[in-house]
Amino acid sequence: MARYSPRTPTLLIGKPVRGRYMRLGINLGYWGAGMDADNLAVAQEADRLGYDVCWAAEAYGSDAPTVLAWVAAQTERIDVGSAIMQIPARQPAMTAMTAATLDSLTKGRFRLGLGVSGPQVSEGWYGVKFDKPLARTREYVEIVRKAMSRERLSYEGEHWTLPLPDGPGKPIKLTVHPEREHIPLYIAAIGPKNLEQTGEIADGALLIFPDAEHLEATALTHIRAGREKAGLTMEGFDVCPTVPLALGEDVNALADMFRPYTALYVGGMGSRKQNFYNQLAQRMGYEKEAAEIQDKYLAGDKTGAAAAVPHQLIDSTALLGPVARIADGMRAYAEAGVTTLTLAPAGFTLDERIAALRAGTEAMELAGLA
Repeated sequence: MARYSPRTPTLLIGKPVRGRYMRLGINLGYWGAGMDADNLAVAQEADRLGYDVCWAAEAYGSDAPTVLAWVAAQTERIDVGSAIMQIPARQPAMTAMTAATLDSLTKGRFRLGLGVSGPQVSEGWYGVKFDKPLARTREYVEIVRKAMSRERLSYEGEHWTLPLPDGPGKPIKLTVHPEREHIPLYIAAIGPKNLEQTGEIADGALLIFPDAEHLEATALTHIRAGREKAGLTMEGFDVCPTVPLALGEDVNALADMFRPYTALYVGGMGSRKQNFYNQLAQRMGYEKEAAEIQDKYLAGDKTGAAAAVPHQLIDSTALLGPVARIADGMRAYAEAGVTTLTLAPAGFTLDERIAALRAGTEAMELAGLA
């Protein structure tokens, strides 16, 4: 399988589908869930198979940069990326320091993914008010980019002023030299306004619950509007959703594995008024179902919430079944405009997850994408 990364833009993966190319990534999720040794083996197998990038997440447990440094030290070619580093967790200059350090240590294999998290984590864990997330993200990205460019850091905004006025601070510049002049910067985006801003200020979008049939309406239209606003095209912009992958013959049984996961996001992430995943499900046509899932989840009926998740919602936002069916799903994502398809291989054992990982590459070949 040919490899591509933003640092080698002339190398593309395989054959075009209707003029499009698609690459494969792997998402390890959150560290500390009891499968850490397996996660390293999965990352190493993905590296061997030619996967393009390995992402790690953070919420209020393990942090992403530590995990990525550990994985990068024990892999050879695969990029490592944060999906995501939380904006309320760090001052922007600290994020720039971390990104530059990881890019230097990995010899240019790091990708910086950012996101605002949600109100419960931002305010409950970090003590940072969850207000004006779009404006905060824009300023944060501007400061991070400026710091990583190694120019002397000064900034005047609504949320950050550097240096602080009337004090001893002075503009200083980053002392670490990152491997590349431009470290790829991604933003986790769900809502229309965030997607548009992401298209305007970032190099890629990290998406969740992507339905190939609705991807244009729910995401790409807004991203494209942001690109146009900035005088840019979609050329070089990485549309990067994460999709669960489960290998097997019984599609219904495989979908049932993801009912608790989908119910958690649609029903329990954020508050009743601020649940971005619930709003996304509504935009995909599941208004009634999204309301029922949320009602049951917030009432403590997690089993009922999982049961209320429509099979089609799971099936359309995951890759389920035998390799041939997974290949059909991959082809649909490529045709919809996905440029990097990040897989979250399901399985209770390492062998199951490795089998799912290998099925991903086999499906790519069968789909004519590798």
